[in-house]
Amino acid sequence: MNGLVTLITGGASGLGLACLNRFLKQGVSHVHFCDLPSSKGEEIAKSMDPSLVTYHPTDVTHDDQVEDMFKRIQQKSSKLNCLVQCAGIGVAFRCYNINKRSMHSMEEFNRVLNVNVVGTFNVLRRACHLMADNQPDARGQRGVIVNTSSIAAYEGQIGQVAYSAGSGALASMTLPLARDLASAGIRVCTILPGVFDQTKMVEPLSEKSKQLLAMMVSFPSQLGLPDDFAQLAQNIIENQYLNGENIRLDGALRMPP
Repeated sequence: MNGLVTLITGGASGLGLACLNRFLKQGVSHVHFCDLPSSKGEEIAKSMDPSLVTYHPTDVTHDDQVEDMFKRIQQKSSKLNCLVQCAGIGVAFRCYNINKRSMHSMEEFNRVLNVNVVGTFNVLRRACHLMADNQPDARGQRGVIVNTSSIAAYEGQIGQVAYSAGSGALASMTLPLARDLASAGIRVCTILPGVFDQTKMVEPLSEKSKQLLAMMVSFPSQLGLPDDFAQLAQNIIENQYLNGENIRLDGALRMPP
């Protein structure tokens, strides 16, 4: 990790923030991170060394904002070695609720796919072009992309149609992306987390609900810690033979319906 320039999306909280903190401890040259203007990104950046950290208020679904962010990254750092994507949202709606006779909103379905899939693709398509200008290392590598999906790609629960569709799309993109970018010396892997504490999707839950979720995890019977995710992201970046893989990180959790 030493000397690398990294970009983290969704870096103002949860998994993204854990990556930011871990990468700084590993001696990266610079961490660029983006999150929504309404996030705590500005506050986080002000608490850190500006020579090491730059915050970009960016909505990944807005191409003009993403384009501007990459211009600023290029101006400040001249290169990009690693991209870790943690920006994402989730909703819980049944496709049809027999009691309320309600229908899943198209607006919510589109919103989830727009952020989780289109936003992820929008950032990586620009990142790989910046990475391709890097000088290759001894093994020909120029960059690494780590995307984030979810175990909902395989075991979506009731109400997770939209979230599972987005997660499945991200998992399906991994291999063709790795093949697309092989000629440029860029690796692509995707992490599929289980249930992680200190994230926006889990924070609203009661302590009892969290304990029940933790009991479903085979071992260790606890919710994942954001740094567990950050450690795996680091492992992917450092192990140059990892490519085209969807990696579950869930303590052998298999979610019930």
